[in-house]
Amino acid sequence: MERKHALDTYKRFKKQHPAYFQAVETLGAVVRQAGPLDELSLQLIQLAAAAASHSEGAVHSHTRRALEAGASPAHIHHALLALTSTIGFPTVIAALSWAEDVLEPES
Repeated sequence: MERKHALDTYKRFKKQHPAYFQAVETLGAVVRQAGPLDELSLQLIQLAAAAASHSEGAVHSHTRRALEAGASPAHIHHALLALTSTIGFPTVIAALSWAEDVLEPES
């Protein structure tokens, strides 16, 4: 239920502030093209950042985006598990549970 609420809020604000969201999307595209990393690597990095910042919505989003970029559930699990010594076991387990919200239909 919480995920649907966040998605509804995102859609409402996107409709209310289209120029802002276009600027954010443009920034994202420019950053992705600024260096040699491929889309899968970028999405796994952003997934890790989302986990580190305890952002459930961003973990959901970057899990979906990583899948779209060609990640398997094993890639996503490994990317999150690799964070254990950096962000701690409880945070990794929370992030894994959020990723599973997206992955369960895939698994």
